[in-house]
Amino acid sequence: MKIYFLVILISLLNYDLKSQDRIRARDLGIPFSGKTGKYNSITDVDGVLVGHETIIRGDGDLRVGEGPVRTGVTSILPRGKKYDPVFAGWYSLNGNGEMTGTTWVEESGFLEGPVMITNTHSVGVVRDATIEWIYKNKLFKSLYNIKDLFWSLPVVAETYDGSLNDINGFHVKKEHAFSALDNSRSGEVEEGNVGGGTGMICHGFKGGIGTSSRVLDINEKEYTLGVLVQANYGNRDDLTIAGVPVGKEIKGLKPKITFGEKRGGLGSIIVVVATDAPFLPNQLKRIARRVPIGISKVGGFGSNGSGDIFIAFSTANSNASDRENIQDVSFLPNDLMNPFLKATADATEEAIINALVSAETMIGINDNTVYKLPHEDLIEVLKKYNRVNK
Repeated sequence: MKIYFLVILISLLNYDLKSQDRIRARDLGIPFSGKTGKYNSITDVDGVLVGHETIIRGDGDLRVGEGPVRTGVTSILPRGKKYDPVFAGWYSLNGNGEMTGTTWVEESGFLEGPVMITNTHSVGVVRDATIEWIYKNKLFKSLYNIKDLFWSLPVVAETYDGSLNDINGFHVKKEHAFSALDNSRSGEVEEGNVGGGTGMICHGFKGGIGTSSRVLDINEKEYTLGVLVQANYGNRDDLTIAGVPVGKEIKGLKPKITFGEKRGGLGSIIVVVATDAPFLPNQLKRIARRVPIGISKVGGFGSNGSGDIFIAFSTANSNASDRENIQDVSFLPNDLMNPFLKATADATEEAIINALVSAETMIGINDNTVYKLPHEDLIEVLKKYNRVNK
């Protein structure tokens, strides 16, 4: 037991060091197109906040209800901690997954609160906790001017972490959702084994949370588009980085799954796209539909066992959701959308690779082990194909 706590302490110390000097895809010389924002993150879109609550405890054999626990919650707040619904659109490439609240997004054209991401069996508790958090923080407009009369249909998405986490132990509690929401912030976003991405696997390597952004100049005005992914999908042989068949070239470090699902092609990916460009809901749905292009560039194809669900929102047109008064809104014409459609694909690709590059090797239930994408091996493979920038 003392050895175990020593390992945890060393891991935490290493994590602190890495958080101060983290390595991302561009640091390895991986080439990408497009200009990024300051943080190369979804938080480059002004007002967008991201928070994580990571739950890691226990080791050894699975004891349902006790652990080991490798899970968490991630929150994305479109306008920070205030009530001002944003235009939004969503799209599902393959529906073996869940994103609650999307029928109302489709019907109304608005996203009325945060987007939450967790594991498959914690969607319910996170949904309920989000409603309670919204109520406690008064982030709503009362109906019919009756104090505290409101309703909420939160957007909560999931991917499956049951190969590393005691998913049926229901370890995510409402206080974890509260913490992710309360601690949401701008600036740099932690990636890899954090928040909802803690126990996730991507293309046979450790996956999780990743993010990226693009800055676009349209008619002499600058706009930003950012993407955040929770990557938990894909086969090893399909992994492609910068056009290189990395998954086929790196032969070792295959996951050691002695208990649980072993088939490839399972899992899911949730993608959130944010922009400050003025778009209407139907245009944002068009943007969400370009997410799969970025996924395909890394080797995803929307397999039967994958939940590939995406939502896009715009922080422009503040107060457009006024229920009582006529509102004037602005939007870019469809003929100016091409740069945003390309940026969505490019930022999605980079966000997935950032998740892979940032994640660390994880040992979970029954000593199931998923290895990090080895940086040195990756660089050597990219050099072999003349695809490294440095």
